[in-house]
Amino acid sequence: GFYVDVGAHHPKRFSNTYFFYKHGWKGINIDALPNSMSLFKKLRPRDVNIEQPISDNVESLTYYHFNEPALNGFSKDLSEKRDRDGKYKITNKEILNTERLDYILDKYMPAKQTIDFLSIDVEDYDYKVLKSNSFERYEPKVILIEILENNLNDIRHNEIYKFLETKNYILYSKCVNTVIFMLEKYYKETYQKTNYGK
Repeated sequence: GFYVDVGAHHPKRFSNTYFFYKHGWKGINIDALPNSMSLFKKLRPRDVNIEQPISDNVESLTYYHFNEPALNGFSKDLSEKRDRDGKYKITNKEILNTERLDYILDKYMPAKQTIDFLSIDVEDYDYKVLKSNSFERYEPKVILIEILENNLNDIRHNEIYKFLETKNYILYSKCVNTVIFMLEKYYKETYQKTNYGK
């Protein structure tokens, strides 16, 4: 299989793709943190590992570093809230230049390769990353995306849900902060193969 992991953070820790890598999959890991990919290149050499902030516009943004790097990100509101709460602290800020996801995929995706799943975890910038993909060219079968502080009743009012519905994705499952969407035609194919409907 083939994955794209945006906000990859670490080759093993909190990774949505490491399990699949261990089972022979490969893909593209993307993270905004400078020097984050040195460990990926060592531990995940089959993957394409890219240090690049992603957003729906090409722009310069303030990147907030925390004493827990898994919380690093571009959201001013979320970062300042976490800093005020006291458990985690902002340790540094720097200006980074963003690119769109479709630009990165145009540059690094193997020819004729399909994406089995796309993982997006970028601390409240997830919707912007999602909008930066060209679904006409890159249509992942499954999308794992972080939607913070949500419950099942609220998800259908979320902008991510509404956007993915227009791209023919269905809400498939939910973890604590990760929501899983599946391309409707892929869901139907999978459902038919299992014969659960009989």
